[in-house]
Amino acid sequence: MTTNQPTIGEVIQKKKIHGLTSKEAEERLQAEGLNELSSAKPQSILAIAWGVVSEPMFLLLLSCGIIYLLIGNLEDALILLGSVAIIVTMSFFQEKKSERTLEALRDLTSPRALVLRDDEQIRISGKDVVREDIIFLSEGDRVPADAYLLEAQNMTVDESLLTGESVPVRKQASDTGDISSESKPGGDDLPFLFSGSLVVQGKGIARVTAIGERTELGKIGKALSSQETETSRVQAETSHAVKVVATTSAALVGLLVIWYGITRHDWLNGILAGLTLAMSIMPAEFPLVLAIFLGLGAWRMAQKHVLTRRIPAIEMLGAATVLCVDKTGTLTQNRMVLSKIMTHGDPYTFDGEASLKHDNFPEKFHETLEFAMLSSQRDPFDPMERAIQQAGRQVLAGTEHIHDSWSLVEEYPLSRELLAISRVWRSPDLTQYVIAAKGAPEAIMDLCHLDEKTMATISEQVNSLAEQGLRVLAVAKASFSHKKLPSQQHDFDFEFLGIIGLADPLRPTVRTAVKECLTAGIRVIMITGDYPATAKKIAEEAGLDASGVVLTGQEMEFLSPEELKERIRKGNVFCRATPEQKLQLVNMLKENGEIVAMTGDGVNDAPALKSAHIGIAMGERGTDVARESASLVLLNDDFSSIVCAVRLGRRIFDNIRKAVVFIVAAHIPIAGLSLIPVMLGWPLMLLPIHIVFFELMVDPICSVAFENEPEETDVMTRPPRPTNARIFDKSILLLGVKQGLALLAWVVFVYWFAQKNGFDSEQARTLTFTAMIMGDIWLILINRSWSRSFFKSLVQPNRILWSVLAATIAVLVVGIFVPAVRTLFHFGAVQWGYIVISIVATAVFTGLISLIPFFRRQK
Repeated sequence: MTTNQPTIGEVIQKKKIHGLTSKEAEERLQAEGLNELSSAKPQSILAIAWGVVSEPMFLLLLSCGIIYLLIGNLEDALILLGSVAIIVTMSFFQEKKSERTLEALRDLTSPRALVLRDDEQIRISGKDVVREDIIFLSEGDRVPADAYLLEAQNMTVDESLLTGESVPVRKQASDTGDISSESKPGGDDLPFLFSGSLVVQGKGIARVTAIGERTELGKIGKALSSQETETSRVQAETSHAVKVVATTSAALVGLLVIWYGITRHDWLNGILAGLTLAMSIMPAEFPLVLAIFLGLGAWRMAQKHVLTRRIPAIEMLGAATVLCVDKTGTLTQNRMVLSKIMTHGDPYTFDGEASLKHDNFPEKFHETLEFAMLSSQRDPFDPMERAIQQAGRQVLAGTEHIHDSWSLVEEYPLSRELLAISRVWRSPDLTQYVIAAKGAPEAIMDLCHLDEKTMATISEQVNSLAEQGLRVLAVAKASFSHKKLPSQQHDFDFEFLGIIGLADPLRPTVRTAVKECLTAGIRVIMITGDYPATAKKIAEEAGLDASGVVLTGQEMEFLSPEELKERIRKGNVFCRATPEQKLQLVNMLKENGEIVAMTGDGVNDAPALKSAHIGIAMGERGTDVARESASLVLLNDDFSSIVCAVRLGRRIFDNIRKAVVFIVAAHIPIAGLSLIPVMLGWPLMLLPIHIVFFELMVDPICSVAFENEPEETDVMTRPPRPTNARIFDKSILLLGVKQGLALLAWVVFVYWFAQKNGFDSEQARTLTFTAMIMGDIWLILINRSWSRSFFKSLVQPNRILWSVLAATIAVLVVGIFVPAVRTLFHFGAVQWGYIVISIVATAVFTGLISLIPFFRRQK
């Protein structure tokens, strides 16, 4: 193959390019450091373990375990303390995994590099590149540092790592050497190269302008390291609950011990009664239930192809008010496809597999696609050329328009003056050269020397495709019979063939998923690095409200923070946004009181993903940096999985609140029966063994049964819960208190009535304990659903719940009628008939008050 392009050596001599000497490079390396991102000092094992154990929910478990140790219940203490150890171990490995974020960035910033040192080309490690180094780049190379192009030949670069956009950008060298002008990723015909980007076509020579943390990629690394993971509301609320419970229980326990010691002159049993009360008040189930609900929630999400990296994010999903989505790779498939061909004003649309069959592809479009293929590389890096070749080989298969036997003779690259590329081919059967050209429509029209009327007609066709969000290229052909090829493309006699439109198609499930989000009251905002027309078109196709003004990154720079906050309240499409601006938008939405979920797949999305309340990364096409920065990862890259995650998040939050109501309500009778008999001078009703039974079997197991409850009927038609809604809010606690007081009144009545009617204290304890277990079952059933009636909720499926209730009743029967177990529980022998009366009376009482709205949650 002949070439009209100068060699690298000729370029170096012509432009008098001089690299650094080895000595100069070493001095710069010592002065400015390696070309890599500095890593944060890793936390020690003890520091990570302490950070996990000091969380409120684990402190509560630890406290309960210590209490059991103090009263001698070693087995119970080991169960709780063992659960702490397991959770610490899991959290430790999670924390170590999270530290991989900057490691993934460092891997991107240290490729091999070909540099000019001592006037010789040598290949060195990317970390040894220094500022002012001359680097040589060709197709397939990853750029090792930010640089300024001195020479470029048909060079295009994939900057999706930094911009999120799948279409490579053209690069043009500049002789001015002005690096002070704006040098942000994205945009065609600029001389700036950025660390981590990939050369997909052509070659070039550049001078390094920034290394390490001073590169655009490095700035993202610094932004990541400066983002602190926010304390979840579950953690904050649990911390508050710990303080309230600790203060209340300490006061009541102290009062009970003093009262018992003074009135009965038995301080040892007074301390025992105080410990019993402390155990009855201490709701050890709260941290256990939260940990299990969120852990099982993570497992359920995994079944829906959503990986949970930070479990507290599950609780936040139900409150999400805004979903910020990246266009490329999130709403779209992050791949270019041939969408339309237009020849002589007649269009053909590629829509589905049927349109890609040879029999359905009209003959009049064959030549346009044939020469689009000839003007592209046969095995291209460029995604647009790849889309052209894939479509062409399908619809032109078996025709004379596939030319695998032709040989490439010459290539005329893109230039700043002419945005078109031409490839010269020789056929074994032809005596003349065949030239195929494609490029910007205005450049191809210029090559074809069209008249103004024809150009105006074609321009209208180009604009119509551009308004559809398509990337438009024009195609032309020529032939040449002379042996010596001309030096420029204009010397060929080109014939205009047609135009082609390429698109990054919308994911099939996106429109339905967006509609579900909007129905659920979740606002969807698109933040992209793409151009306004393309962004608006994709937004409209996805079902977003794009009627407002589309705000660009450049416009954002000139707005004050107050103006930008106001625009964010109204606009749903933000384009040409830099990584810093994505982060700014997320933070301002948070300042506006929104609960923000953010999706993304590129390195450019990582800071915003980490800053958002819920960061959601793409698992298949996403970068390691994005995945490590996110709270959730979509394993199948399906946008609709986000809706499933929101649905599950809302269900989990609902069921946690039901469990909280049950726990509060169930603890009131326990605490009451520990306190009231002492205050009234009655025999002790509850002993430590009974508290252990309630704490370790009835309460936690029955609470966990709530986790398996189906979602409420309005789970995805109601708006997000208020941003200030709490798991332990007043309405939830009050509901639990009302139900608990009702049950307490009943079991106190049963205990009093049994003693008044000839039953001794152990027999009265048996009847009261039976009523209390049946009352707990009532508490479970009445709280199963808050959107269905009491009777409809009874028949909704929950196999785990019924299994738990059956096991609880079985243990109760064993405790009452097996002598050895009855002695362990300090029960008295009671005839079947009285047990049945206690059960029926409790069922009648609880059934009647179930009909009173006062005891059920109102919507």
